[in-house]
Amino acid sequence: MARAQGARAQMALAFETTYGTPPASGYTRMPFASATLGAEQPLLNSELLGYGRDPLPPIKDAVTSDGDVVVPIDAQAFGFWLKAAFGNPTTTGAEAPYTHEFQSGAWTLPSMSIETGMPEVPRYAMYSGCVLDQLSWQMQRSGLLTATARLVAQGETVGTATSAGTPATLELQRFGHFNGSIKRNGVNLGNVVSAEITYANNLDRIETIRSDGRIDGADPSIAALTGRIEVRFADQTLVTQAIDGDPCEMEFAYVLPSGESFTFVVHAVYLPRPRIEISGPQGVQATFDWQAARDATVGRMCTATLVNSIDAY
Repeated sequence: MARAQGARAQMALAFETTYGTPPASGYTRMPFASATLGAEQPLLNSELLGYGRDPLPPIKDAVTSDGDVVVPIDAQAFGFWLKAAFGNPTTTGAEAPYTHEFQSGAWTLPSMSIETGMPEVPRYAMYSGCVLDQLSWQMQRSGLLTATARLVAQGETVGTATSAGTPATLELQRFGHFNGSIKRNGVNLGNVVSAEITYANNLDRIETIRSDGRIDGADPSIAALTGRIEVRFADQTLVTQAIDGDPCEMEFAYVLPSGESFTFVVHAVYLPRPRIEISGPQGVQATFDWQAARDATVGRMCTATLVNSIDAY
């Protein structure tokens, strides 16, 4: 009997026309490093008395479908996750390279159907009504560059054959930490040891009473964009900004030698006043847990721009 292995696992994704209804075609094969996306249904212990010391059978509770997918930040496939986070982009360019601009603040978000397959068993699980709740990643000097997409799904349907047909394939053009840079107000920000970026849609699950136990939807509420930058303490620039309470613009970017790029601009970053600790003879570092807000001039909180050879998402 064959045993399921992660090395043979597959993932296909397609955006839905109707929430919770998987499309019949149009799926794309997605690269991923790990996935906890799944449905679970806990059991409730019986509280009834009068039947002796041995408990009565448990009762099934509500079904919850959600989880995280760890994906590479690359020049092509990452655009699908950006669309899930921000909505449809504005695409410019008559021919490659195309520029896709994603803006925060959309009132509605697209839903996706995601199928994970383990062909050895076989087991193909289709998760319909997937809405992206949170997208986060880290910047550092070395290591593999990945992002974590947290999803809320409506439900799970399991079969022995794929429902995604033959998914379209993408060229994997992966960014690395070596391709990254950070700017503050258009000027390179030096002495940065690491950075974290987290964008959250703060989804509100519509948990109505249904015979199938599924949710009615997941609506975005007030978004949040937070993060952390850890810097070697070399000057007072960031501390002064934190004390004054003024915002700054921060740009997190990756550029490949072939021209593909991903740029994430946070238009109004507010820094807290940090504690400057001297913990030993080594260099002194400061950590800023920043928050972003809507910039009055630009009219939004952030802009993500992806330049690649894909003509549309």
